[in-house]
Amino acid sequence: MDGNGTAAALDGIKVLDFTQFEAGPSCTQALAWFGAEVVKVEEPTRGEPGRWGFTNKQGVDSQYFIFYNTNKKSVTCNLKSPEGKALIEDLVKHADVVVENMAPGTFARLGFDWARLRELNPRLIFAQVKGFAADGPHGDFLAFDMIAQAAGGTYAINGMPNQPPVRPGPTIGDTGTGMLAAMGILAALFQRNVTGTGQHIELAMRDAMVNYSRTSMSRQAALEDDSLLPRIGNEVFGTAPGGLFPCKPGGLDDWAYVYTSRGNEEHWRRLCRAIGREDLLEDERLGNGVMRYEHKDIVNTAISDWTSQRTKREVMDIIGGAGVPCGAVLNMKEQLEDADLHARGIMATIDHPQRGEMTVPAWPIKMSESQVPIRSAPLHGGDNEEIYGDWLGLSADEVARMRTENVI
Repeated sequence: MDGNGTAAALDGIKVLDFTQFEAGPSCTQALAWFGAEVVKVEEPTRGEPGRWGFTNKQGVDSQYFIFYNTNKKSVTCNLKSPEGKALIEDLVKHADVVVENMAPGTFARLGFDWARLRELNPRLIFAQVKGFAADGPHGDFLAFDMIAQAAGGTYAINGMPNQPPVRPGPTIGDTGTGMLAAMGILAALFQRNVTGTGQHIELAMRDAMVNYSRTSMSRQAALEDDSLLPRIGNEVFGTAPGGLFPCKPGGLDDWAYVYTSRGNEEHWRRLCRAIGREDLLEDERLGNGVMRYEHKDIVNTAISDWTSQRTKREVMDIIGGAGVPCGAVLNMKEQLEDADLHARGIMATIDHPQRGEMTVPAWPIKMSESQVPIRSAPLHGGDNEEIYGDWLGLSADEVARMRTENVI
């Protein structure tokens, strides 16, 4: 149920989450934010590596783990023990969705390939996120975000002209793939309402990055010779202005992005008026978008002279307020502390059992009939009694016995 006492979008949907790090957890976190009951299944000794591999406090869950696992629950299970495997088989029979992103072949070797899962639960939706497609030449290769981005093309289009590629900052290889996986699961849940049966979903991180690069590929396809699409840094090809402009007081992050669309000439006129340079509208060299790009040094100098006298937030407020696309470059600290993001619930405050009160990113999708309050990420195995009791009907004594015998 959501905070208003009404059913959330995925209320009643049960998800077994065998994921780690970011690509898989991003997928299952999205499902949790839609109201599904997402249960992380972790090995009994230390849990998911993201808990402890990135922590700044020994024995305390990392901020990294917490950011990707809010609104979930956690149980432990020894998948290498016969009783542990039997326990998972019982959970699968009660689940709607299973998601895993282990190394290629690992989940199948544990006894949980699609054939076995479908036998246990014909209505199950089984989603797998891997670095490379299983039926491709690199199906057995290991991958992390940066590997998928390199092989999927995002490195090659990111960077300054005539300079080596640069790794994109956002982890779209992980989170971006996770969002596509969640989309596939939602579609499969909808289809199950018609067919009554589940299905197998496979998604490769490399393939997701290829999909996210459609705009650049369209420009490559438009080249009439054998040349390669060049890197253009912060520019937008063929557009001026379209880039970063320096702001006061001149720190590393004191920049604002200003862009006037080639499809809307009014943007240019509004910009000239906003910065007090109506004289540029009379300059014959700047008569249209093509000409402005050819003389972009004139355009960029005029804008830089104006922005360098103002802070990035002033630049965004003035130019954006004039109806011209403009965005201040806000760093991660500024995002975490942004009053607007907090007021709208994009940033939220949770009370973590180990770390106390802390700020975390929340869900950006707002739905009028499905509001799910944010909850802290679970402690390792913190929901063993609840899940094994509610899903399987096991008593507290039985759960205690399994813990003693290292089944969970």
